[in-house]
Parts: sequence; structure tokens; C-alpha cells
Amino acid sequence: MPPSEKIVVLILGVLVLESAWNAHHSPCLANALQIQQAFASPNQTNNFVVDEVSRKVYLATVNTVYQLNGTLSVEVEKRTGPVEDNLLCHAPQLPQAPCEHPKSLTDNFNKLLELDREQGVLVICGSVYQGFCELRKMENISEIAVEFPPHGEKTVFPSMLNIAANHPNASTVGLIFRSHGGNTRLLVGATYTGAGTQFFPKNHSKEDLRFENTPEIAIRSLNINDLSRLFTYDINPSEDNVFKIKQEVKQKNKLNFVHAFIQKTYAYIAINNDANMGHKQSQPNSILARICLDTENTRKSTSESRKLTESFIQMPLQCGYNGNIYNRLVSVHPAVIHSVTGEGLESHLFGVFTKSDRMSALCAFRFSDIEEEIRQGRRNCSNSPSSDVQVLDSVIQGSGAACVHKGNLVLQPEQLDCGAAHLQHPLALRRPLRATPLFVSLGLSSVAVDNIHNHTVVFLGTSTGRLRKLTLLKNLTVANQWALKLPAGESVHHIMTFDPMDRNYLYLMTSHHLLRVKVAACGQYRSCSDCLGAGDAHCGWCTLESRCSIQRECSGGLMVRSWIGMGEGPQQCPSMTLTPQEISLSADVKDVGILINGSVPDLVGSRVECDYGLGIATVATVHLDYGPAQIQTCPLLPRERYPHIPPGRDHLMVPVAIKVNGTSVVSGTFIIYDCERTGVIHPKTACISCLSTRWRCYWDQNMFVSLPVLQNSASCPSLVAKDVPPSPSGITQDFTLSLSNVDQEELECDFGSEQRYEARWLNSGSEVKCSGVMVSTTFLGAQVTQHNLVEVYNCGVGSGDCSQCWGREDQGHLCGWCDNICRPRDDCQYMSSQCPDPEITKISPLSGPLEGGTLLTVQGRNMGRRADVVKVSIGMVPCKILPYQYTVSIQLVCVTGQTFDPINYVVRVTVNQNAMGVSKEVFSYLVPKLLSMEPRKGSRSGGTRVTIRGEHLDTGSQVRVKVNGTQDCIILTLTKDTIECTIPAALHTHTEAVSVCVEFEDIPCQSSELLTQYIYEKNPTISYIKPRKSYLSGGRTITVTGQGFDLVQSVTMEVLGIGQDVICTLLVWSPSMITCSSPASSQSQQATVEFLLNGVLYMGDGPAFDGPDQEEEEEPHGGHFLLEYVEDPQFFTANKEKLIKHHPGEPLTLIINKGPSDLELAPEEYSVMIGSYPCDISFHNNQLFHCTINGSLGSSEGELPVTVRVGNFQRIIAKVQLGGSELAIVVSIVVCCVLLLLCTVALVVYCTKSRRAERYWQKTLLQMEEMESQIRDEIRKGFAELQTDMTDLTKELNRSQGIPFLEYKQFVTRTFFPKMCSDYERSLVQPVYENDALGPRALPETHPLLQDWQPSNTAKPNMEEGITLFSTLLNNKHFLVTFVHALEQQKDFAIRDRCSLASLLTIALHGKLEYYTSIMKDLLVDLIDASAAKNPKLMLRRTESVVEKMLTNWMSICMYSYLKETVGEPFFLLLCAIRQQINKGSIDAITGKARYTLNEEWLLRENVEAKPQNINVSFQGCGMDSLAVKVVNTDTICQVKEKILEAFYKNLPFSQWPRAEDVDLEWFASGSNSRILQDLDNTSVMEDGRKKLNTVTHYQIPEGASFAMSMKDKRDNTLGRAKDLDTEKYVHLVLPHDEPFENKKSHRQSHRKKVLPEIYLTRLLSTKGTLQKFLDDLFLAILSIPAERPPLAIKYFFDFLEEQADKRGITDPDTLHIWKTNCLPLRFWVNILKNPQFVFDIEKTDHMDACLSVIAQAFIDACSVSDLQLGKDSPTNKLLYAKEIPEYKKRVQCYYKQIHEMAPLSEQEMNAHLAEESRKYRNEFNTNLALTEIYKYAKKYRNQVVSALESNPTAKRTQLHHKFEQVIALVEDNIYECSSEA
Repeated sequence: MPPSEKIVVLILGVLVLESAWNAHHSPCLANALQIQQAFASPNQTNNFVVDEVSRKVYLATVNTVYQLNGTLSVEVEKRTGPVEDNLLCHAPQLPQAPCEHPKSLTDNFNKLLELDREQGVLVICGSVYQGFCELRKMENISEIAVEFPPHGEKTVFPSMLNIAANHPNASTVGLIFRSHGGNTRLLVGATYTGAGTQFFPKNHSKEDLRFENTPEIAIRSLNINDLSRLFTYDINPSEDNVFKIKQEVKQKNKLNFVHAFIQKTYAYIAINNDANMGHKQSQPNSILARICLDTENTRKSTSESRKLTESFIQMPLQCGYNGNIYNRLVSVHPAVIHSVTGEGLESHLFGVFTKSDRMSALCAFRFSDIEEEIRQGRRNCSNSPSSDVQVLDSVIQGSGAACVHKGNLVLQPEQLDCGAAHLQHPLALRRPLRATPLFVSLGLSSVAVDNIHNHTVVFLGTSTGRLRKLTLLKNLTVANQWALKLPAGESVHHIMTFDPMDRNYLYLMTSHHLLRVKVAACGQYRSCSDCLGAGDAHCGWCTLESRCSIQRECSGGLMVRSWIGMGEGPQQCPSMTLTPQEISLSADVKDVGILINGSVPDLVGSRVECDYGLGIATVATVHLDYGPAQIQTCPLLPRERYPHIPPGRDHLMVPVAIKVNGTSVVSGTFIIYDCERTGVIHPKTACISCLSTRWRCYWDQNMFVSLPVLQNSASCPSLVAKDVPPSPSGITQDFTLSLSNVDQEELECDFGSEQRYEARWLNSGSEVKCSGVMVSTTFLGAQVTQHNLVEVYNCGVGSGDCSQCWGREDQGHLCGWCDNICRPRDDCQYMSSQCPDPEITKISPLSGPLEGGTLLTVQGRNMGRRADVVKVSIGMVPCKILPYQYTVSIQLVCVTGQTFDPINYVVRVTVNQNAMGVSKEVFSYLVPKLLSMEPRKGSRSGGTRVTIRGEHLDTGSQVRVKVNGTQDCIILTLTKDTIECTIPAALHTHTEAVSVCVEFEDIPCQSSELLTQYIYEKNPTISYIKPRKSYLSGGRTITVTGQGFDLVQSVTMEVLGIGQDVICTLLVWSPSMITCSSPASSQSQQATVEFLLNGVLYMGDGPAFDGPDQEEEEEPHGGHFLLEYVEDPQFFTANKEKLIKHHPGEPLTLIINKGPSDLELAPEEYSVMIGSYPCDISFHNNQLFHCTINGSLGSSEGELPVTVRVGNFQRIIAKVQLGGSELAIVVSIVVCCVLLLLCTVALVVYCTKSRRAERYWQKTLLQMEEMESQIRDEIRKGFAELQTDMTDLTKELNRSQGIPFLEYKQFVTRTFFPKMCSDYERSLVQPVYENDALGPRALPETHPLLQDWQPSNTAKPNMEEGITLFSTLLNNKHFLVTFVHALEQQKDFAIRDRCSLASLLTIALHGKLEYYTSIMKDLLVDLIDASAAKNPKLMLRRTESVVEKMLTNWMSICMYSYLKETVGEPFFLLLCAIRQQINKGSIDAITGKARYTLNEEWLLRENVEAKPQNINVSFQGCGMDSLAVKVVNTDTICQVKEKILEAFYKNLPFSQWPRAEDVDLEWFASGSNSRILQDLDNTSVMEDGRKKLNTVTHYQIPEGASFAMSMKDKRDNTLGRAKDLDTEKYVHLVLPHDEPFENKKSHRQSHRKKVLPEIYLTRLLSTKGTLQKFLDDLFLAILSIPAERPPLAIKYFFDFLEEQADKRGITDPDTLHIWKTNCLPLRFWVNILKNPQFVFDIEKTDHMDACLSVIAQAFIDACSVSDLQLGKDSPTNKLLYAKEIPEYKKRVQCYYKQIHEMAPLSEQEMNAHLAEESRKYRNEFNTNLALTEIYKYAKKYRNQVVSALESNPTAKRTQLHHKFEQVIALVEDNIYECSSEA
């Protein structure tokens, strides 16, 4: 092989290796994927399927199915939802079927989308109607293919309808296959969604097992010609064709289906068992199940079908080893790839697995291994039972069977694959099939695999919206990888499909997009070597088109050698060899032969040309065309068309390209040379140059031209080297020179000077003599001829002393020392060879280590003529001279010897053992020490500057710092006490702790005093930079975000293409952030940014996607980031005026507009200067901001420039022209003062009285006008608030927040025992937070009746017996009625006792509400009888009897469900609206008065402006990110805390909130400074003799300030609640008790303008208007009758009242209206309205209570029958809603009328309803405790009860009084015993 070809091959080999290494070790920046088409869906996508024939794509989304063509354009769109449905409706659930539960619009999530091309149908199954399926036409999905169920079909089984999972989050998979009989079948796997799962709604009515017969896996009929069997289990019995988990073990088998697919004749189903998730992270939860499909008739009987249960077998799949197991399967894809062993193709199953930390892995399993495991498992089950296989006892077919030994039974292969008749049960292999992860990354979500030209290519989708492409080697290791960012960063669906017509395209689906992605972007590679070296298996070199392409896109790509793939390698790229390669200009060459190497197709029949690049092409002739190489000839260029050879050169390279059909296929070059030019270029060596060149040139001695005479350069004339002694300068002498190949002719001698000397031939014939030659030099010695044959020396140069002069003798220089100078010896008359003693001027260094080895440099004079006569010593320690570093006489270098103790001595130099010189300086032997090193850790990439501190660190001639004994720490500075050096990069990736040692004089580190340790840590990583755009002027702050910046000491940002480096700023407080200032650029461009961390170029953190810490926040960058430069922003004033006039002394506000720009500048990036005055900037939107200066502007100049600065950009946009000069102002003031003085004197003299009256009148008018103006402004403000607050509040109210309903038992106890519950809770709440520093805790049960009743330890068994007997008595109506009446007749039985007794009776009888209702009715009849005789309208107005409280409790029990389901939401929204509206304005923390309220007594009658502002708060220990909290600047610190707590805990019940007193609020003002904010501290100010509470304004907290809140370690009791403070000592906004301000003679009050406080009453209207919509919604919910939930109890009780009125002849409608009002609105609704804490777990503040009182009063007035008589003196609480009361009255009357018109309710229906209510809350209360409390009343009034029972005939007849006495006896005995024991 010619040398040139060897070089080419070598270079190509290096390139191949380098490209392969780079591909493996660095991210591929070039994109290998392209999105071709995309379809955006407005709804969430669910499934898609592609038709193999028509290439139509069917996409199913929520509520819509699309039919798309191959380019993803919509052909048909069909809506599938939302529909009226309810998850609780029982099957069969058809759209027209009735349902006992109310239906609502429900979204339809597609669960299954399968294509049956043979029948032309598309199977579409959704989540509505319990997983109902439809069959639609493939050609047009808007048309139904088969009406199902058929019209008139009477028998429709639930199993035919419940096919898919009926919940959006439950999984469903399926596939369609054809059995051997031609029947189409549908295999479906669906997650169980019945009772006990998270998918089934809580239904308290009864246990619901409606789905217990729904199988997890089933094979169904899909033959549309047999509609009666459609979707049925196609085998009898049907249990053989279903896989159904037993109901009792469903909790242990929560199957989540991933994918179903067919491989050979098997159906595989990939499953996860979610029941194991979270318990055993190291155990696999992924399962691969296999079912034999009945696709081939392999059985003897054609009528026998394959049974699912017989062939079902499952095995665990394990991805990973040794505890690092990825235990959840995400996506699978079967593929046929090149065998690992290299023998043919082999089927593999690729799967993506993940684990809890979001890390995921790709694993591959061979199907041959899967099949062998299954065969071995069945073999073990039949012949050798082991623990490796078991019968699945969790399914209904798995009971009663097990793996048992069957003797010598030999199973046939078909039985091993698909089961045997003797074991028709599902099997499970226990030992997992294991695989090693091929690739590990973060958030993988899908996989697709293809075999491309015997290369395995894997496509991986991610949860962060990336598509990755991997090329695997034959051993399945990753060779190359690329990534593509998908639109919107949406997660990729786990199913990806190749285009069936062209596998170079991949269909994939994200949450809202369907994409068609081209799998390769080959066009980006421009050369064959780049194309084949890129490592992309899809890309190859299309030879005849000379481009990189996919084989399918290469015309003629299927021809032999027309397309070169990656597997053939770059060595197959076309190349050419020309013959001859070099052509003489004078040669007559007609043609050139060309050998084409590499892979090129047959050129026969093609038009082949040679293109010489000069517009000339000649037709080539193909001579040989077989095998890979082809030979052809091309006519050479005509001689006249040869290009000109450039001056100074003797050759020219001419390009030539071979074109095939006009396309350049291969190119090369040949050389045209000119021999004549070779001789001309080198005139002095023309012959040698001519004959030594690479061209074939010859030398003619006569012609002096290159002609074919001499052929060898050795034949050229030349000088022969000969030793000539050195000659002194300036002396005339003769030289004899030897020549070769020279004829005897006249010659001249040229010694390099202008003079030529005659040359005479000597007798030898080969030598000439040059006479009278004078050579001279000004240097020490020089060569004067071209071939260095003659040396000339000058004794007067370079010989400064005697020794130096005599020492030149060794060089042949005959010099001598005389007259104190050095001369040629012939010029000296008297010479002395004896020189003076040595003189030492300097030694260096001055110290060295004890071990010696220091290179000591000694400088001086007369220090010997040669090294062997000089000796050096330091005291007694010899110093060995280094001869090769000896400079005669003036300098020597010696190596110090070793000593054992530190010494200090002078240096002695001895010459010839008699002359000696001593140094003036002392050399010291020292012991260096290393004391410390900082820092002690750094990054593995090196570059860290460390400072080593110690003693004598500069000792010796050579100091080195060794890292790990092998690497040098590059020393930057070296002093006695410190060494600064740069740590090198770590040699190994995982290097951690290494040694650092200071070494002296190349002596290895031996002393521990010079040794320390340094730790290599993980390299810093840069994730991204933000912003990614800069203006041309530069100076924009670029924030660099990453990790590990605490290891970085210096950062330099280099913007490539601009040529500027920027030193960045390290933020001390952030190890993850760096700020840099962008440099200026001259033009808009996309620049690349690189970073130098500690002086080391940042190249990215290792291979892309390799490490588990690699986040997918950004694209792989490899250390390069993009920064786009755009035009500078433009600014101008509002009207673009250039001159703005302004009067000094007045505030100045400028409106500045910003031109359109996509820089997205932050507010803090702007600054505006007016002259030298900074301007306060406030932003209104992105295009406009205000610039304000409140102080006065003053300048000696009349104009001040307005300068806008953004980074380095600054521009004057206008000028401010100031008003008149100061002199004019002074003159004006003086003139005015004089005039005023004259007027005052005149008025005093002439009009004293009239002037006084006039001034008084004017003052009065002025005050009235001012007051009128203020009233007008306040009313205008109120009107504006009324218009805007409603909109703002509706927008801000968070409806998604959960409603914190109290449980029923807490609602009951708070309603029944309000006083007791509040006291009991207060006693519990206090210690919970005082002793717990960890934050909120859920409250324990807050009432004894909710706790289990336990008799005292000393009680005897008859205690319980007595209480049980007492309970029996209470269940006797005669006893209970008599008992109640007897107690009510007692005078000391107070109202509180009556209410308590009624509530206790309600609790005791809660389990029998129908009996309780009858007792209440009997007592009510007695009450009505008593009231009818007096004034019936007063009945039930108050709660003065037991039955009235019983009625209240009864209403609460019966109305709870209606309250919770209908009224709860509008009531809670009203409460939220009240709280938010109050918090919008100022609230006085001490007096409690607020700007926004409905209650006049709580109104803040001061114009205290509250400015809202946002703060950023993080709560330590809360587990949440920082939140933006809105406060007002008048808030106290405690109020700020309360708003922060509300923001963090708004989704938790109030009982779990911490209190404001239990937390600290810390403000980070600037940098690292922070302070704890308090209501009162040492910065609090005094005002009006009171200490003012600190507010947001007091601390001057800016907008967007950062705070941190944390729980106090120990409560600080120095300051309690603000409202409990002494009003005489403290003040917040206003003085207490409406104290008039004019009485306070303070500076603050003197500036407060007087105003009528009544004008602030308009704020009540503003608040009312804001809350009006929420109040109307609440009243509408209370006073309406929903059709699906009519209030049965209200209808029943109102009918009872009407019946009692009829019996007593009461016909007045007002009386009946009053009775109903007193029973329902007054007794129940008003109680709820005033006490929301009975219903919700919220805080009822004083402000809220005041507003609710007004609302409750309005509700009472609406229910009243009397008309309101209102006037100007009426209270505002009644006036506020006077306009709405008539409309509310109409609603109440309409409500009563609707109740009256409802169908009557029978006693049986009411009793059934009450029994259901009792059953619903059974065992919620401690009835024994209630009975015990009732017994206490019975014991207290024992005699009176006994007397009443004895006087009642019925009670006496039934011996009730004896039974009562028996109860007393049983219980009292226990009490007495208990007392005696105590």
C-alpha cells in the first residue's frame, strides 16, 4: 500500500475510534429525531390505534374520539361525553336504564380502543355506564356498526355490559384475535373497581358487592353476526374462560394492567400487583401472565375450545439485582432483534421498570427463557412438586387443587406449553425471571424497539416530555443516544407504535398531543464519514446522491453498494486513487487512471464524468467493473487549461471529482509540478534541491537546469566537512578547504561577507586555498560559513575576569589575561597564569532541608577555570558540583549534602586546593512543617486553589506539592509561611480522600509533619441559565442554577463569538446559584456560553443521562448553553415628549412606556435617574411603569436628564425643565410679605370688627365645603367599592378548598350541649398547644358522650343492671311522659336543667327515633293545649320546657343531611366571603373595629387607608414551598401571623391550626440579616400617651419581602391577645370608646382632618353589596325544596301542626305561620346561622359573629308576619336589609306553600325514615352515660316522680313506681358502697 494510502487509513481509523468514544461518553448534541406531524387535543388523551392498511389513526380522548388520516388531520370527530351517569348505578347500566341514584354529567374516559379490520369495526369502551362498549364503523366512526344491545333483546346480562373498568384511574387492556373456528374474540383485562377499592365511592347505606362477579381477565365473543352472544364469555361453563379473584382476597391482589399483546399463539398480559407497593421495595411487583390462544386447531376434537384457566400461568419479572430492584412495570414492547450470540434473530421482551424514587430502568427478557421457565414450571408441578410453582388459590378456579406428584407421567410439549387436563387451574411461578438493567434514567414512561440493519434501536418516552433514542451494541449495551424535547413537556403514554407502512416513523401520544415522529434526521450529516460515524443505525450514505439518508429515501437504495450503512463502517466510504498521482508540467500525459475504492454501485449505463473544478468536465471511460473496486480513465486537462503555479512554489494541487449522472460521488486531487521552478527557488543549492525533491527531476551541470543528466544528489558539487582550528577575530590568515564533484576551474571563496577571496587549486586536485582572509566577530564565538566549517572567536568579549579568560583554553581559544583584560596571547607581552582568590557575591537559596539535595547556586568571580578544580562546602558538609551547570569562573551549582541537625554556616569555595573564597550570606539547614490547609475539599475536576500554612515552606531550591503521591499541585505563590497551589483533577472517577504532601528537593514525602488530607467531592453541575436572552448592551444578570457551587471559588462565563470573559459572582448563601453579568454584543445573535469553574472548562456532568442524579429540566447541554442577544429595550415617555416642565418643590411623577420586547425584564432590572436623583418605580403592567420623586428637585442647571438604565444599557429619554430661579421665588415671597403686612395693618386700623366677622364667616364656609368634599369622596369610594369588591371577592374565593364539616356526633353534641362543649373544648385546647412545640394536633373527642362509658372500678354488677332497667323504664311511654311532667312541675327545675334533660333524653333514645318522635308529639300536644287557652301565637317562641328543647334536637337530627348536602356549601362560601371581605381592610387589633363589616357597632369610623401588599413566607416543618400571602400595611404582626396561618392551613380543619401566639415570624430584610417581628418590642413608638402596636408599615416591610415562620419552642406569655390589652396603655389604629381626637393636643392629631363619623356608614352598604350574592344563594338553599332530596321531616311536622290547629279550631293563618316559623327557622336555621362552629370546624371570630347577627336578624324579619316599621331613627342593623326583606318574605311564604302542597307522609313512611336515620348513626354516642345523667335527676326528684306515677292510673296499674324504686335501689347500693370505700 502506498504511504499516502496508509496515512489516510490511519487517520480514518483514529477518526472512527474518536467518534465512537465521543458518542459513548458525551451527549449527542445533534438531534436524531424530528416531529413530522402533530395533533393537539383539547381534552386529555387516553388511547390510540393505527390501521395497518389505510394508515388511519383512531385517537380516543376524554369525551371525544377522533378519526385521523396518516398525517394526523381530522377526518371524523365523535363526541362520547359527558353523559348523565352515576358510579353507584347498578348494572345492567344502559343509557336508558333507570337508576336509584341521581345522575349528573360525567366525563367519559376511554378505557379500551381496539381495531377489528376483518369485521370493519372499532371497539370503543368508556368509563361511563359501568364500562360499556360500543362498536363503530372503521370507515366513519360517527356511525354505529352494530346496535348493542339489540332492540327487543330481553336477556342482557351484566357481564355483557361491564367490560372495561368504570373509573378514570382504573386500568383496562385488551386485544382481538380469531379462533380456529373463525370466531372473533376479545381478551380483556380490567382492574376490579368494586367495594373495598379506592375507586368505589363510600356508600354508607349497605355493603355493595355489585362487582363481585366481574372477572379481572375474560375472553369474550366479538362475532357481530351472533348478537345474542356478543360480549359474553364464549365457553360453557363460562368460569373456564374468566380469571376472577376471590372476593375475600381482592385486597391482596390489586391488579393494575399495563399492556396485552400476542406473541406466536400466546397472549401475554403485563400486570402490576399494587397491593405490594410500599411494603417490599426490594421485591418485584411486576407480573407477566400468559394465556394460550385458540388460534390454531391443534387438538383432536374440533369442537373443544381452549380454556383460559387451563393455560393461564404467571411469573414475576425482576429488573435489577442486590436490593436495587425496579419493582413496577411501566411499559413493555416485544421485538425481534439480532441475537446476542450473533446467530440469527431472537424475540425479546423489552420493559421499562420504575421504583419509588422515580428512577427507572430498561430491561430485556428473551422469550425463549420465558417459554422454558413456563415449561419447567408445569413439569415441576406434575412430576416434582417444589416451592417454585403453586396453584393460584386467590382465584375461584384455584381452590381444591395443588401441585401433586403424578408418578412417571410424561407431559407432551403442547401440555407443557398450555396446560394438562389433570390440572385445569391457573399456575403461578414464584421465582422471578431476572434481568440486568440496560439503561437507567429518571422518569422513563414508555418503550418501543426496532431492529434496523441488525442493530437494535430503542425509543424511550419520559414523564417530562422527552423522546430518547438509543442504539444498542450486540451485547445490548448502549452505544449512542439522542433526545428530542416534545411539545409542552407532557408525559409520554406507555404505548408507542411504529407506522405500519413505514417503520421510519413512530406514533406516540402525550397527555394532550398525538405525534408522528421521524426516527432519524440524517440530513444534518454532510459527509460520508460524519454520517457513518454518527452511530445512527437508521442513517447511511446514499452513494449516487452523495448525501446521508434513510435507506428508504435513497433512490436506488436497494441496489447493491448504493447505500452504505453504519455496520459497514466509514472505511467503505467512496475514495479514489489517481495514476499518475504527480504529473510534470512538461510531460505529455493524455489520460489519468482512477481507481475508485469503497462501496460504489455498478456504473455501467451511467453517465460518468471527471470534473476538474474549473468548469471543465471530461467523459470518463469505465474499464473494469467487478467487485468493490472500479477502474476508469479520464482525459486530462488540455495543457493550455492548466492553472498557473503560484510564485515561490514548484507545484500545484488540482482537484478532480467523479460525477455520476451529474452528482459528485467521490473526489480527490493530483499534482502538477515544474522542475525548472525547483532549481530557481533554491539557487545556492539548486542541484541538491532539484535531485532531493519528491518530483522526478534531473540536473544538468552545464545548463544549470533540471534535465535528465544527474539523478542522485550525491553527485552534486559540495564542500567537504573538515576540522579547522578556531581563528582569532581581526587577523588575516589562509584557509584550505576540500571540495567534491567539482572540476578544476576558477573559483572564489565566500565567507559570508561582501568580500570575495581568490581560491587556488592545490596539487591534490580536491583542495583549494583561500588566501588573505580576514574574519571578525563581536561575539564570544561565531561560525562564519554556511556549513559551519570556520569558527572565529573574540577574546575581549565574555571574559570579565582572570579565570574566565584562561578558562577559554578548553574551547581552543588562545586568550591570556594581561593588563587586567583578556587578549589574544600573541598580543600580551607579560602573562601570569595565577589568578586572584575566588570572590562570592551571592548564594541562592539561603536554606535547605536537613536531607540535603538542595541545588545551591553560587555566583561570583574567579571561581576556577573548570569544574574539576573547584570544591564547595557548607561548614563541614560538602556540596557536590554539577559540571554541566558550571559556568567558568562566575557561577556554579552544587547539591548540598545531608546533616542531622539544623545548622547555619557560610559557603566556602576552594580552587586548586589553595585559593579560597567565603560567602557573606549564611546558608541554613531547616526543618519545614505543614500546619494547616484550606480548603480541605474540592471538586474532582480540579482547579481548586488551596492555601497551605506552615513553617519554612520556601526552604530549598525546589518545592513541590504532591497530591496522592503522583500529581503536582501547581504552585502559584510561595512564601516562608504559605503556599498557594491549584489542585489537579482526580485521576479516578470515584476518588475521595487523597494525601497532600509538601516535598523538597525531589525527596519523596516521608515526614507526617508535611502530610495532610484532601477530599475530592462530586463535581459541581450546572442545570440551566436564566434568563436566556440578553440585550446588546450587556450587563443583564444571568442566574446560573445548579448544584455543588459551594466547591467553586471562581466562575468565568465566556460567550463564544463575542470574545469577552465575565467574572461571575458566587452567592455565599446559595450553593445552587451563581450570578453573571452578560457582556455586550455588537449584533443580535444566538451565542454559545461556556463556564470556567475554578479555571476548568465545564463540560457537563459526565455522559448524558448516565447518572441517577441527572434531572430532565433541560436538554443535554454538554457544558454549552445558549444565550440569545436581542436588540436593546426601547423606552419613551407617555406622549413621547422630550422636554417636561416641572415646578420645584412639587412631587414629580413620570409615565414611562416600554417598547415591545421579548426580554421579559423583571421589575428589579430597571432603574431611572432624574439628574442625580433616583426615581421610585411602580409597575402597572409589562409595558408601562411610573417613576415618582416625592422630594424636591434642585439643580444649578435648568434641565435634568431622565435616564433609564437596564444593565449596561442607559439612555436619556427626556429632560425635566425646572421652573423659575430661586431669586425670582425670593423676590416674589418678599413682595407678597410686604403686601400682606400692609393689608393687615389697614384692616386692623379701619375694619377690626367687620374683619373679624368676615373671617369667621369665611372660615365656616371653608369648613363646610371641606366637609362636603370629604363626604362626597367617601360616598364615591363606597360606591366604587360596592362595584368592584363583589367581582374581586368572587374571583379570589377558593372553591376548591374542602369544606371542613364536623362529623355528625360532634354536630349533635355542639347543638345539644353548646355551653358544655365550648367549656370542655377550651380546657382541652389550651394544654395541647402550650406543651406541644411540633405544631397542630387533631383534637381528642371533646365531649364525654362521645367516649366509651366505663363504670367505676368499685362499682358492682348491679350498677349496670340498674341502668339497664332504667333504660327499659324510659322506653315506656307512660313512664317517660309522667317523668317529664313531674320534673317540670318542680320550681327548682330550672330552664337549663330542662334543656339538659331534653338533650340527654335525645341521646339515650337516639337509637329509637320513631319512639322519641311519638314522645315529643305527646308532650307537644300537652304544650299546645296549655298555649291554646292563653295566646297560641306565643307557643314555641322560647325554649322554656323540655319538649321545646326536644323539638330543637329533633329538627337538628332530621335536618343534618339536608344541611350538609344542600345548605353547607353556600353557607361555607358566605363565611369565607365574610372573612375575606373583613380582612381586605384595616382591623383595629385592640378595639376590634373593622373597615368592612355589617354591624354598626363594629365599624371603624376613621379614614385609615389600608394598602395591600404581598409577602413570601415559608413555614418550617410544614412540608410546603413558600407561599405568597396578601396582607395590608396596617396589620399588626399578630394579624399578619393569622393571615399566614390561614394561607398554610386553609385546607385543614381549624382545630388543627396552631395559634398566632405559638409561632414566630422572622423577616429576612437583606442579605443574611433577619429579625423576629413582634407586636411590641423596643422599637414600638408612643402615641397619645399609649404604646402603639407594631405594624407592617412600622417595620417598613417592602413588597415581596421574604419571611420564615416557625413554631415557638416555649410559649412567651409576656403579651397575650391584642384585644385583651389595656386600652389605656396600648393603641393600634384608633383610640377606644370613640374618644374624640380633638381633645388630644398632639402633633399627630393636629393634622387629622375633622369629619362626620356618620359618613363611614356607607361602608356597611359596600360590605353588604359585596356579600349579597352569597347571602342570596344561602337563603335560596334554605328556602327551596330540591326534587331529589325533599325535607320529609319538615313536611311531617308541618302536617302535625296543621292537624293540631284543625282540632282546636284555630283558623288564623298568621298563627299557623308563626308556629311553623318558631319550629323551623327560629329554632333551627337561626341557631345554625349564628353558630357556624356547630357545623364546620372553623374559627368564629368576633367580627364574623357581629356580621352573622345582622344576617340572622334579617332572616328572622323575613319569616315574621308583621310588617317592619322603619324610620330614620331605626337601628342600622334593621335598615341595612330593609329593601330585601319583602322579597325574602315572599320566598318564605312560597316555601311554606310548597311544603303544604307536598304529598302527605304516612306514619309508616316517616317511621322508616326515622329508623334509617337511627341506623345510620348507631353506636355513635355513650347512651349509658346519658342514662346515668338522667338518673341523677330521677334520684334528686325521687319522691315527686314516685308520687306522679302513683297518681297516674295507667302507671299505677303497670307497677311503674315499683320498678322505678327498684332502679333506685339497685343503683344507690353501688353508690353507697363506692362512698364507703372512698
